Amino acid sequence: MTREIDLSKLYDNQAKIDHLETYKQEAVKMAGEGKEVILTGAAPIWMYLAIAHALHGKAKRLLYRSPVVDIEIFNHDPF
Repeated sequence: MTREIDLSKLYDNQAKIDHLETYKQEAVKMAGEGKEVILTGAAPIWMYLAIAHALHGKAKRLLYRSPVVDIEIFNHDPF
């Protein structure tokens, strides 16, 4: 099962570093456990990096999706 998380939906107008813990908690909740997760949407790089780190050990596989390419960040699927 794949979960796609649009990071731009986690904030209004402008992401704020002061709200990073809230963004991470929401992304982890949306991702669930042991799923393939795709991160997408307009968001600052610090937000992508922090959420990718928070999903390590939670997601089976993590991808970044842009309009032109999918990039695998990690894959812990034993198959």
